[in-house]
Amino acid sequence: MTADRRIEDITDRIRERSRPTREPYLARLQAANASKGPQRARLNCGNLAHGFAACGPVDKERLTGDRTLNLGIITAYNDMLSAHQPFETYPEMIRQVAREMGATAQVAGGVPAMCDGVTQGQTGMELSLFSRDVIAMATAVGLSHDMFDAALYLGVCDKIVPGLVIGALAFGHLPAIFVPAGPMTSGLPNDEKARVRQLYAEGKVGRAELLEAESKSYHGPGTCTFYGTANSNQMLMEIMGLHTPGSSFVNPGTPLRDALTREATRRALAITAQGNEYTPVGLVVDERAVVNGVVGLHATGGSTNHTLHLVAMAAAAGIQLTWQDISDLSDTTPLLARVYPNGLADVNHFHAAGGMGFLIRELLDRGLLHDDVRTSWGTGLRGYTVEARLSADGLGVERVPAPEVSGDPRVLATADAPFSTEGGLRVLEGNMGRAVIKVSAVKPERRVVEAPARVFESQDALQAAFKAGELVGDFVAVVRFQGPRSNGMPELHKLTPTLGVLQDRGQRVALVTDGRMSGASGKIPAAIHVTPEAVDGGTIARIREGDMIRVDGDTGRLEILVDEAELTARPPATADLSANEAGTGRELFSVFRRMVGTADAGASVF
Repeated sequence: MTADRRIEDITDRIRERSRPTREPYLARLQAANASKGPQRARLNCGNLAHGFAACGPVDKERLTGDRTLNLGIITAYNDMLSAHQPFETYPEMIRQVAREMGATAQVAGGVPAMCDGVTQGQTGMELSLFSRDVIAMATAVGLSHDMFDAALYLGVCDKIVPGLVIGALAFGHLPAIFVPAGPMTSGLPNDEKARVRQLYAEGKVGRAELLEAESKSYHGPGTCTFYGTANSNQMLMEIMGLHTPGSSFVNPGTPLRDALTREATRRALAITAQGNEYTPVGLVVDERAVVNGVVGLHATGGSTNHTLHLVAMAAAAGIQLTWQDISDLSDTTPLLARVYPNGLADVNHFHAAGGMGFLIRELLDRGLLHDDVRTSWGTGLRGYTVEARLSADGLGVERVPAPEVSGDPRVLATADAPFSTEGGLRVLEGNMGRAVIKVSAVKPERRVVEAPARVFESQDALQAAFKAGELVGDFVAVVRFQGPRSNGMPELHKLTPTLGVLQDRGQRVALVTDGRMSGASGKIPAAIHVTPEAVDGGTIARIREGDMIRVDGDTGRLEILVDEAELTARPPATADLSANEAGTGRELFSVFRRMVGTADAGASVF
């Protein structure tokens, strides 16, 4: 059991709140696995014949019988995303391992995978958040053929893993293992990349210099090396027991990476309903696993996007996670990792310093994680306090205990001497509603800003004001009509260099927006995901130029310092959003904009 009573109390609170939705979910899970034998045994002969028509003779013979296990592969492969390009070769590797074990494996379906790095600041970014729910639906379509006894999920990046998790939980009776591809090797240091971006924003270097820096930073196959949403995803899958231990941050194209993929295949076959270790994903993801995920997010200073995604992922398992839960867990969790943007290191340095095994052990020993969880690996979470290495024969994986001492205390700290006694994310509340701030990347002296508002209704308008030299003195930039119902809640990441320039000039600046920032939320205090959003008439729509705004990342307050009666009497601003309704496929997502829920409920259409 968890030693820290605060963690237990928050978990109990979530469990009790979730009872009306979790119990029906578990009942559906049990009903879906009521039949004995392989899942495809319930299919009619014509159904089954279609299901293996394209298979080779050996696989076809096995699938005609009623004993052979069949793995479904859901892949987010495309060769434009650096993180997903390595997945091209995984299906054949998985099929080969399955055949060696007397089983079969089929690609059940592909899901879309867009790159936020490509769409940042472009109209395509307005599809990004909604792509998560599309991925969940595409996962369900792939698994709907009911041919599979377990599934492997190949995905890494921002909305892709949350979407895959939501889809997997819709088939919660199936065992699931998530298979990463790993981060690219270290390139241009992230702080140097950020420096060149700021120089470009100031007009001190040109596009050629900027492109050279970006290309040296993002230079090969694998995940981007900063600690944004993609790498936060991998941390979550491991700390929630959905990866094999030690597999999150092994570089692609290495023998160990391939050995881990082969191992994941064997493990998926071992945990089906036909064996003695049946481990359906709907039981792995319970209230304790969700709390472990939130604690891991805080301890590593992870992505603000997961204040949306974790809520939506939990809901898919019938678990009601709230921002208040996330905030309370932040108060309890120490910050143990310094990885860019809340440090200079990248994820390869984090992994080399001891990585996930060291982190999980430190949190477990402090009583901040639930060890008594069910994992896909078949152990409690203590089984993840290891490092994965290539076995002596070069074909398999062996594990050794995580190091007792951090390989680099500047990157990975102990729970007894953390970088901060509180987590990296905080929920803000006040008369403007609720918002989220990532404090781990913001220097303590910069976390409180009280200044007049400069109001914009697009990030391009703020950029234009900067280029015109109009952003002088201290101010709080209010960028509104960027919420999920307005335009799909795009990330406003390209504002980071602009506001960073002004802060470096000595101005006190902050950002308030109903949009998203990014997993790479930087050194500017940014109150994001403001709820209610402007298009719903939230207080952010009543802010006027010059109003005093207070963003207090220390006490968790977000306030407009205007008399309440005056504020209430003001009519909310409106905006012409017609330009966001078409082009780059946005017309196909109008139903999402109409149906999407609020940010604090996960910004989901489900």
